[in-house]
Amino acid sequence: MISYNTKDWFTFIFRFHKADTFRTLFPIMLAIGAYSGIIGYLEVEYWQLADNSYVKNITIMHGMLGFVISLLLVFRTNTAYDRWWEGRKMWGALVNNSRNFALKLSVILQDEKDRNYFRKMIPCYASILHKHLNDTDTSKQLFDDVDLEIDHHKHKPNQIAKMLFQKINDLYTSKKITGDQLIILNAEVLSFTEICGACERIKNTPIPYSYSAFLKKFIFFYVMTLPFGYSFSLGYYVAPVVVFIFYVLASLELIAEEIEDPFGTDENDLPIHKIAENIKKHVEELI
Repeated sequence: MISYNTKDWFTFIFRFHKADTFRTLFPIMLAIGAYSGIIGYLEVEYWQLADNSYVKNITIMHGMLGFVISLLLVFRTNTAYDRWWEGRKMWGALVNNSRNFALKLSVILQDEKDRNYFRKMIPCYASILHKHLNDTDTSKQLFDDVDLEIDHHKHKPNQIAKMLFQKINDLYTSKKITGDQLIILNAEVLSFTEICGACERIKNTPIPYSYSAFLKKFIFFYVMTLPFGYSFSLGYYVAPVVVFIFYVLASLELIAEEIEDPFGTDENDLPIHKIAENIKKHVEELI
């Protein structure tokens, strides 16, 4: 995650980092600029369509479609941000539950060997969940055309949760904890698997393909038709204007694509590796 001062907004204008959409879109922007300049030249100088009222009225279509595309992009970015924020809430809950689990165990357990076991295994769950969510196979679990071999793709967070519960059950059978304490500790392990399931739901359920594909096509054809309607009023200035409009619309789509999967390695994704390290530090302090 990028660290920045939210109040120093002047630096945002003149600063370009590797997550900036301008770097990604620059080649396409050059192509669209050349395309717009050619269309402007053909309409004004070669075809001489300045007096054609039908061509001039294309701007009416752009005005109506501009309102529609703005609504679609607002919905797109809000949906993507909801996924990003839900992922952050899940990992925040994992931090709190790990602390609560460690606090209870630090009071309940007397044997140092048992305390050492949980001191290692509780942070291990967060670390394994981080690797599990970064695995590309995790995002393919619901794809119809992908067949993952179960033997080679075991659900590692479940394996850690199983080991935790097995240890708690062994403590109960050996009379080191009571039945009431077993119920309390079992609820903490259960919360781990619920958080894992919520994160997997975000990871392996992308925005529906039809919606995403339609929005990209809409932006493309909307921008491609802009030079036909505005060449007469803007002249050759239509090229930079169309490029800027494309930059704004496409950037919103790129930002939504990046944050809708908050568990990746992009600059704006969640720092789950850092959160896992913090969990390890907090658990070691408590137990």
